[in-house]
Amino acid sequence: MEEKELIEYLAKKLVDEPDDVRVNVVEGEKSTILELKVNQADIGKVIGKRGRIAHALRTILFATSMKSGRRVMLEIIDN
Repeated sequence: MEEKELIEYLAKKLVDEPDDVRVNVVEGEKSTILELKVNQADIGKVIGKRGRIAHALRTILFATSMKSGRRVMLEIIDN
């Protein structure tokens, strides 16, 4: 799944602990949810001020998922 690899790649570039980045895929009937987990110290880096980085990640994910025709959503999981 290319959306998973894309989010994993972008998140690893944003954080200080790239080895702690995990992306879990939850498949549903009409949509797919990508659950992004990072180190507790790096959670602010993937969310950003006022959620701007999280919003940008979701926008990129939406544009990428248009190719497959499925709805793909990103959830950032707080440990």
